[in-house]
Amino acid sequence: MTSRTTARKLEQVVIRIAGDSGDGMQLAGDRFTAEAAAFGNDLATQPNFPAEIRAPQGTLHGVSSFQIQIADYDILTAGDRPDVLVAMNPAALKSNIGDLPAGGTLIVNSDEFTKRNLSKVGYDADPLESDVLDKFVVHRIPMTTLTAGAVEPSGVGKKDAHRAKNMFALGVLSWMYGRPIAPVEEFLERKFAAKAEIGEANILALRAGWNYGETTESFATTYEVGRAALPPGRYRQVTGNTALAYGLVSAGRSAGMDVFLGSYPITPASDILHELSRLKRFGVHTFQAEDEIAGIGAAIGASYGGSLGVTSTSGPGLALKSEAIGLAVMTELPLIVVDVQRGGPSTGLPTKTEQADLLQALFGRNGESPVAVVAPQSPADCFDVAREAARIAVTYRTPVMVLSDGAIANGSEPWRIPDADDLQAIEPGFASPPEDDDAGHQPYARDPDTLARDWAIPGTPGREHRIGGLEKANGTGDISYHHTNHELMTRVRVARIAGIDVPDLVVDDPGGDARILVLGWGSSYGPIGEAVRRARRGGHSVARAHLRHLNPMPANLGDVLAGYERVLVPEMNLGQLSMLLRARYDADIQPVTKVSGMAFRADELHEALLEEFDGALRDAESAKTAAAVAAAVTR
Repeated sequence: MTSRTTARKLEQVVIRIAGDSGDGMQLAGDRFTAEAAAFGNDLATQPNFPAEIRAPQGTLHGVSSFQIQIADYDILTAGDRPDVLVAMNPAALKSNIGDLPAGGTLIVNSDEFTKRNLSKVGYDADPLESDVLDKFVVHRIPMTTLTAGAVEPSGVGKKDAHRAKNMFALGVLSWMYGRPIAPVEEFLERKFAAKAEIGEANILALRAGWNYGETTESFATTYEVGRAALPPGRYRQVTGNTALAYGLVSAGRSAGMDVFLGSYPITPASDILHELSRLKRFGVHTFQAEDEIAGIGAAIGASYGGSLGVTSTSGPGLALKSEAIGLAVMTELPLIVVDVQRGGPSTGLPTKTEQADLLQALFGRNGESPVAVVAPQSPADCFDVAREAARIAVTYRTPVMVLSDGAIANGSEPWRIPDADDLQAIEPGFASPPEDDDAGHQPYARDPDTLARDWAIPGTPGREHRIGGLEKANGTGDISYHHTNHELMTRVRVARIAGIDVPDLVVDDPGGDARILVLGWGSSYGPIGEAVRRARRGGHSVARAHLRHLNPMPANLGDVLAGYERVLVPEMNLGQLSMLLRARYDADIQPVTKVSGMAFRADELHEALLEEFDGALRDAESAKTAAAVAAAVTR
């Protein structure tokens, strides 16, 4: 017997599920992501949700969405635009339909398209009853009704029954892309172990969605996205915040030190605190402080006591920590400050992403108070960057700022779990008790190679000392107001940061003949990479490079910039890195900026590249014309 559906193989697909905040869009997306990860796809995700815990139901402000790209090859982003959009109500449709290309698949919960819900978002008429959606492949499914009927055996009330419709939608998607739902059922059983009837309702809704796809006549095609040929190893799906937490724990183990996190919950950094609080068995201590200042103060105290002190924050929380960061600079203690950047200023856009804290990280303290600054490029890269921050902090006795952002923190991708034996040791080099003939402890005596001061744990015999925020005499650590000593200490602090061992910048320029370089930092890595891929497929020669170390910058950066006629610098701010590069290097720096609260799309950067190539072509033609005119005049 011939199947009623046609199976179609795809290299990749982008799916977005959208509905009311609080209706489980993130959970449904996360579970589909787990299915894709278990299957072996490469994947990248990007959640998008409002700042309110429960925004006004059915309004544009209350829409929450989750986008995932799955592929059978190495991908770099969660995709520009969805190929499939699941809209659970009119608000979700209106907020997202502009991103769905013609021919895309639209799955809507038709039950929610009531007159009241339509009027909330400004629809004069039901779009499902007009021709405005004719350019899409539309599947109208009464999800609320079907879910309520499916979950009736569980005995849950009407409210809980309707909440399970996200699992119905997940069941439909799982059927469309051939994903088994048994792992999701196991997850739901664990999640709702204390509320068995809720778990049963969600499982029944999930199965109902799967069965709807299997039995209805509306779906003519199913899709198959094969496994990706990733490097061999053991993988797991990981978000940026989770990977960063794991990196901190592993760094503590590599250094033989406990990890102490002093933090105040703040979006989108809170998950770092949540994750580390579950890892106490690995020598991790977490302190949920009463405010940002207490959090960093406790972390500095932990470093003084010989632990790896860490504090995490977002947005205005970094401003509140500035004075204490200056204290860590003066006391020359290891400290890791994680700033998960979000839209600002002030409270700003708590759930949206931005890269606008670079200048604050570099200069946002009183006095000359340099710190090291590093930035991850993707969720999985947060693990390695956390370890790098720990290496620098411990080796050079300095605060290190880690500039993550909302897109990295909440996004996810496959992470290849490293072999613990391959992780490099971090040597804290604590001061040991003095020999009998020791001349006395000097807490600001310095390592000649790193300029790092002695680090003596309180209680070490013969190494008793005091520290504080007043200027220190070099060597002895005594309080000193002498002008020559302050000049010396200021320059030593600067030299210590400038001397941090940073690897050279690696440039991806396959032909070696590119005239344009795209230089990024942070979460612009994926969009830049995809844009460069597209430009190269179009026959253009373009180079790319990405900065992990922002202070100090790689020693070869000046030579790299000098090797290109023009350097494009995409940033989710108004050109902060561009300003720094223009001040320090003789290069043609062109900022490409965005501050919409959303990450760059690859097509935006691809368009910027094409404009650069068109401009270069026009300049070349103009130069050729000018030369011809000059030659004619000469004759």
